[in-house]
Amino acid sequence: MSDGVSSTRNWQERRADAREVLSTMIGVDDSTAEKIANGMERRLGALGTFASSAVMGDLWARPQLSRRDRSLIVVSVLMAHARDEELELHVANALNHGMSRIEIDELLLHVAAYAGFPAAMNSVRHVDNAYNKIDGNPAGTRREREAAEHLDDATRDERAADVRRTLTAGRAAADPATDMANMVGLLGDVGVLAFRFAFGEIWSRPQLSRRDRSLCVIAILAALGQAHELGVHVPGGLNHGLSRTEIEEVMVQMCVYAGFPRAVDGMLATRAAFAKIDARAAR
Repeated sequence: MSDGVSSTRNWQERRADAREVLSTMIGVDDSTAEKIANGMERRLGALGTFASSAVMGDLWARPQLSRRDRSLIVVSVLMAHARDEELELHVANALNHGMSRIEIDELLLHVAAYAGFPAAMNSVRHVDNAYNKIDGNPAGTRREREAAEHLDDATRDERAADVRRTLTAGRAAADPATDMANMVGLLGDVGVLAFRFAFGEIWSRPQLSRRDRSLCVIAILAALGQAHELGVHVPGGLNHGLSRTEIEEVMVQMCVYAGFPRAVDGMLATRAAFAKIDARAAR
């Protein structure tokens, strides 16, 4: 397995790692994984070679993030970018890597907030398609899902302030009214919706940890090229328990799931956020 920095491997070793990744990803034995890799090359040519040796053998084999975390990142990005067929494949992979259906559904909420409701509404249909294939249900079968709590604004505000305290490591105002007033002063009515809906309702839900929510949001922001917002959510990810190595690895994952330009911009924004944290700590 590559450490991503110092190891040097030949093609056969990368192919062996690719077989192991495919085995865990789709639940097959080594010989079947080899047949799948060979089939990818026959159907896709050079693209199939690189999908096996680079995507599986280089990227997915890296130890800096768990396979579950990589699936969380990839599903989030595919939802945000409306990559429908790939999303259906990776929903199944995510379940094999230990994500639950509740957790996958929870990613849809962050896509709604950070990439827009049209992307989330499109994605939910393809998530259902993936579940139907797994369950043997007829195509087009819709799952019933549990509705969110029906919250009043006072509760939304209280929960938002709690989220923002953890996101900012206590720098946000403890009083909900003061904290929202600060956001409104900066963002106007956008600040109201960000505070009450994004933080007060989505981020405060218990179905996914705040660490995983940060991982999802950082991935979406990187995939969409939102460097300014990464300056907010990279420190928030650290405050929610992600390591610097894990956050940088999100940008490595972007190389093949959002493209090198997004990966480069995301890494530069991430390291700029780290430098700002370090400069503040040195004062």
